[in-house]
Amino acid sequence: MMERRALGGSGLQVSRLCFGGNVFGWTADEKTSFDLLDAFVAAGGNFVDTADVYSRWAKGHQGGESETIIGKWFARGARRDAVVLATKVGMEMGPDRKGLKKDYILRSVEDSLRRLQTDYIDLYQSHRDDPDTPLDETLSAYDTLVRQGKVRAIGASNYDAARLTEALGVSAAKSLPVYQSLQPLYNLYDRAVFEDALQPLCVARGIGVIPFYSLASGFLTGKYRSADDAGKSARGGGVVQKYLNPRGLRILDALDRVSARIGASPAQVALAWLADRPAVTAPIASATSVAQLQVLIDAMRLRLDADATAELDRASAA
Repeated sequence: MMERRALGGSGLQVSRLCFGGNVFGWTADEKTSFDLLDAFVAAGGNFVDTADVYSRWAKGHQGGESETIIGKWFARGARRDAVVLATKVGMEMGPDRKGLKKDYILRSVEDSLRRLQTDYIDLYQSHRDDPDTPLDETLSAYDTLVRQGKVRAIGASNYDAARLTEALGVSAAKSLPVYQSLQPLYNLYDRAVFEDALQPLCVARGIGVIPFYSLASGFLTGKYRSADDAGKSARGGGVVQKYLNPRGLRILDALDRVSARIGASPAQVALAWLADRPAVTAPIASATSVAQLQVLIDAMRLRLDADATAELDRASAA
């Protein structure tokens, strides 16, 4: 059984690894997606994250593909009560279909519930801040959904520390639902933005943290070590621009050394490092095959010793 952790003050108990559903219906077809979900739950995982917009970016897609596949998985017999289901609202789904205004959230949740073939969402998240909508309007929409039993807890994604602090203040002042989780960009390379301001806030306020891009778009797996490597992948261009630099290569060298010493892959070491960071509840990671998923699951059984952690900390220091 995979370790379970409390997600903030939500009352939800989630597995140490969160399966990222961005691949469902995109780089993982329906059958593969079912196999992945089955294997994840069989291994003791219970936390699945998706969004209404997944995978609108793909040619011929409109958004909702990932939620639709999860809904079909439930319909074919998967136990709904065995899954902590997280989805998001706010990214552009089409003309006049974006943001965090109350009427839009109340419409969008019905679309998500229909696609997911469920009558409730465990964790409903603001996908990104909407500066054009008052925070109390957004939180009032969530209050309606919580009272209706359609949402159990709420979370924020891509919020900076100032805006998250402001939202927490509005919730307290107006007795509205509180963001119980934060989904930030955070991994062994991308450290500064989260650690400088968001980590202290999340620790102090008891907010669960579920980082995305836990493996830095695949860079921390070690498969991108040159421009030639990156050119073999659709994601490679961004990796070259952001990660293939002296600091990035220094991190890969440290991952190689630690991996060789403990008999694990660089991806597993990078995930284990992240899972044990202060404030982190469950890193989000995706896989497109059951073999890849097993690598992620095995990473959650790793416990890095102090020397390994210190070596990775030094190599990844800004």
